[in-house]
Amino acid sequence: MKHVVIVGGGFAGLNVAKKLRNREGLKVTLIDKNNYHLFQPLLYQVAMSALNAGEIAYPLRMMLSKYRNVTVFKGVVKTVDPRARIVFTDFGEITYDYLVLTCGAKHHYFGHNEWEEFAPGLKTIAQAAEIRRRVMEAFENAERSQDPHEKKKLLTFVIVGGGPTGVELAGSIGEMSRYYLSKYYRNIDPKLTRIFIVHSASRILQTFSPEMSSKATRALEKLGVQVWTCSLVNKIDSDGIQVGIERIEAGTVLWAAGVRATSIGKNIGFETDQTNRIIVLEDLSVPGYPNVFVGGDQAHFALQNGGTLPGLASVAIQEGQAIGENIILDITGLQRKPFHYHDKGQMATIGKNASIAERGNVRLSGLSAWIIWLAVHIYYLSGIKHRLFVILQWAWSYFTFGHGARIVNKEWRFYSNLPEPAEPAEPEPLVQDASCDIKPGS
Repeated sequence: MKHVVIVGGGFAGLNVAKKLRNREGLKVTLIDKNNYHLFQPLLYQVAMSALNAGEIAYPLRMMLSKYRNVTVFKGVVKTVDPRARIVFTDFGEITYDYLVLTCGAKHHYFGHNEWEEFAPGLKTIAQAAEIRRRVMEAFENAERSQDPHEKKKLLTFVIVGGGPTGVELAGSIGEMSRYYLSKYYRNIDPKLTRIFIVHSASRILQTFSPEMSSKATRALEKLGVQVWTCSLVNKIDSDGIQVGIERIEAGTVLWAAGVRATSIGKNIGFETDQTNRIIVLEDLSVPGYPNVFVGGDQAHFALQNGGTLPGLASVAIQEGQAIGENIILDITGLQRKPFHYHDKGQMATIGKNASIAERGNVRLSGLSAWIIWLAVHIYYLSGIKHRLFVILQWAWSYFTFGHGARIVNKEWRFYSNLPEPAEPAEPEPLVQDASCDIKPGS
């Protein structure tokens, strides 16, 4: 019996397990630090009080319970000996015939780890809960403040990073403050709420076409969001951020600027890129170790144009399916297939009736893109119950501009991702887009 060990229960790891389900002569072990699969594309809605965590998280054992050859362990993988084929975990050693690494990514502060305390990222449920607490506390404190300067600071929100997560967070805060919270708070004027997106590149949503990026910018501006491009952050503290010579006093700063893969690949000794992603071959295996596969955010898969595949859910899903298929081909004595990504396009939502969608030359924006965005996310959610709850919650929010999960609990605390060796203390250079005509720090 062949033993396949999968590290990580995200989109990639989950699809490997599903591909290998109920195969005779094959034993599958999935290890994850959590006992649930998290639908990360909707995590920002948990942070913005639109959904509850239970509506986008599903127990791994329940998802895989029908697969008699799959076992799930909750634990942390410390390291791997690829020559001896042993996985070292916090609950013992596990031998394997095939290893699949899909450990995901965490936020990257470019050597400024001290910023994490003042600008949490959004990768886990705990981080979403902390962001929700900070945002709602800002409104609560502004409601009771008698100091105009303090009120202005509390009602200022800064999102560092202009990718899909940053855009979605900014749009949600703008929509929530203008169309919902203003109905219930007596001393808050929604016009006083200031929201900034600070981005180092020349435009937000750089993976989209310039046309779609411009439409997203205009939609954000309608919600009162100010977009600062070609802007490098020099400092983040408890009172706001420093951008060159300009200072933004803010009560809440959120980080959506950069991610890097977990460092397990580098610790094992595999070849990695600057963001800790493991270099893989065309069949998604590690050079020199044909029985070790890597997928999802942890894989550096080179494209013919010189780029690499982005960290998208659709990429992780397809990579997981391809890895599972190649393991089956190996076991049956057939030749592996090279991985080919089928681009299904990309989407981002700014707010109610405001989204953008792009696939090749097909570009949509506004209501039509928003409906497609809703349909796709509902389709990929796990479980009929979760889909039904999310549909009902979204329908309620659409007609009432209501956000249901607005409870503030002071006992929520921010916790980072997996405990990892500290990143280098020497700050890395912050790279600015070449199309920006200003010097960094100016």
